[in-house]
Amino acid sequence: MTPWTFDSIPDQSGRTAIVTGANSGIGYEAARALARKGAHVILACRDLARAEAAARRLRDERPAGRVEVLRLDLSDLESVREFAAQFAAAHARLDLLICNAGVMVPPESRTRQGFELQFGTNHLGHFALVGRLLPRVLATPGARVVVVSSGVHHNGRIVLDDLDFRRRRYSAWRAYAQSKLANLLFALELQRRLDRAGAGAIVTAAHPGWTATDLQRTAGLVRLLNPIFAMTPEAGALPTLRAATDPAARGGDYFGPARFFEMNGPPVPARISRRARDEDMAARLWQISEERTGVRFELPTRAAAA
Repeated sequence: MTPWTFDSIPDQSGRTAIVTGANSGIGYEAARALARKGAHVILACRDLARAEAAARRLRDERPAGRVEVLRLDLSDLESVREFAAQFAAAHARLDLLICNAGVMVPPESRTRQGFELQFGTNHLGHFALVGRLLPRVLATPGARVVVVSSGVHHNGRIVLDDLDFRRRRYSAWRAYAQSKLANLLFALELQRRLDRAGAGAIVTAAHPGWTATDLQRTAGLVRLLNPIFAMTPEAGALPTLRAATDPAARGGDYFGPARFFEMNGPPVPARISRRARDEDMAARLWQISEERTGVRFELPTRAAAA
């Protein structure tokens, strides 16, 4: 079978894409590929100076599509609300919403609203973002939401009564795995809800395997082994790009690297853990996420969608 590469991406002219965390790493390479293929790409980033520098680099390549920068801090739900309002005021369509940004194994810290930083940023921030932008997604034929998880989700446990590690001893890796499992639970549950509503949009997911990025700046051993095992960000972005653009992808599909325990290689369908398929847990997590973010997803009834 021919490997899936950048050349496999269909023309994206006329499409509008948001990529969170697009100033570096996998997000930057995903935004770069989409812009080269003709999409209008919004770099949704917390640090505007770094985002503008990234946008200048992209524009210097003279891509076929436009590049725009908007500020988004996923660790602050007020910033999420402001970003969504600003985007919706300027754009009538949203073809691709790529939930890529995240934090990985930082020292114990909290979001502005007091949530454990990794769960609050990686999951709750994106949950709120998707919910607030869902009207634009649903109004765009063929739209997709792409959620970037991690192979580490296989080690994740959702502890509903202690999501913020207030009673447990804090472990950065356990918190990271919990957040990445939450990402995949959310993606699959959103697809189920879209299916029940008869909506045309789909949700896919991806993980980058072992890719060398700035995300690993506090992951000492991982960074040390990067020269041996890691892919480049350009290669690591391919699972995300396949989830976003492969015409054959279906709702609930999950892509990751093909080789060495899904750590490197071209993008192929990846393994989803039993815990990520737990529909009861997904529903309970959804309810808690709505309560914490104050965001309710406005899904049509099946009759209205038809």
